[in-house]
This record gives sequence, C-alpha cells and structure tokens, in this order.
Amino acid sequence: MDPQSTPVAVAARPAAPPAPRKHPARPTPEKTEEHAHLSLAELREYRRALTAEESKVSYWRRIIQARLDVVRAGSDLVSENLKPVLTDARVGAGRQALVEVLPVDDIPPLPDLAGLWERQVDPEDQPGIAALEVDLATAEKQLSEYRSALHKRLGAATAELIARYRDEPGLCLTALPVEPARRSALA
Repeated sequence: MDPQSTPVAVAARPAAPPAPRKHPARPTPEKTEEHAHLSLAELREYRRALTAEESKVSYWRRIIQARLDVVRAGSDLVSENLKPVLTDARVGAGRQALVEVLPVDDIPPLPDLAGLWERQVDPEDQPGIAALEVDLATAEKQLSEYRSALHKRLGAATAELIARYRDEPGLCLTALPVEPARRSALA
C-alpha cells in the first residue's frame, strides 16, 4: 500500500461556541413634554390603565378571532353564555379614561364588538355568512391596530417612568407599599 493513499483518521474538532449576540444599545429614556403634566402618581395610574386596557383588547381580539375561526369552519353557534362578554358598557368604559389623559390621535376607533358578537346569520344565508366573516376580520384588524397603539403609549409611559427614576432614584421607593402606621408617621 502506498503510504500516501492510506486513509488517515482526522480528529474532529469541537465546534466553536457561537459568538454572543450583540444587542444594539438602547437609548437612555428621556423625560418628554407629552407626560410632563402628569404627576408621578398620575403617570403610574395612566400606565396601569393602559396595561388594563391592553389586556381587555387582547381578550376581545382572541374572542373575535375564535368566532371568525368558527364562521370560517362553517359552524357559527354563539353560546348564550358568551354573549354578555362583549357589551357597550365594557367597550366604552376603559376607552374614556384614556381619552381624558392624552389626545387619541394615534388610537384607532374600536368596532361595535357587542353588535358584531350578537349578530346571528342563518346557516343557509351564504352572503350573510360572507359579510359576517368580512366584518369579523375587519374588527380583528381594528383591534390589532388599537392594541399596537396602546403598546406604543405603554412604552412611552414606561420610558417616562424610567427617565424620572434615573433623574431621581429615590422616586422608586415611593412605589413600595408603606404600612399604615408608617404612613401616618411620615405625614
């Protein structure tokens, strides 16, 4: 055998670990004029309201998506137990709180969820079913846009809180619960 043609076992080298991902540096949050009129307590409350509203919108969006899936599957039986979930009072209540805090130019209008939820279509009415499907898809899109606008506002409110805490680190402590006895002693 020719020594040059003899197969040589090559030791497998361990693969080099992947290089750590470098995340771009996030800009340092700055205070903004948009939130300047809000006290720290009002800013925290505004952020809580946005978070609660986002939870409601996400829930409504899932409900509408589920009904849309049912309609597309050819079976649209809306349970009487689920109809009260979406009512005019629930749709409007949280929304008004946000309107009062900041202008709503970036917040798209919400669809008539209660009316859409209540709509019944005869299973034989193909044009009616098609119209319901279009309306449900449109509502889902509107809810997604509204949710996106809420996320932008929530991010801006969070950035404002961080900026205030960076400027005055002691403000962070005011978010901690204080025992009633200590609260009266501090007053």
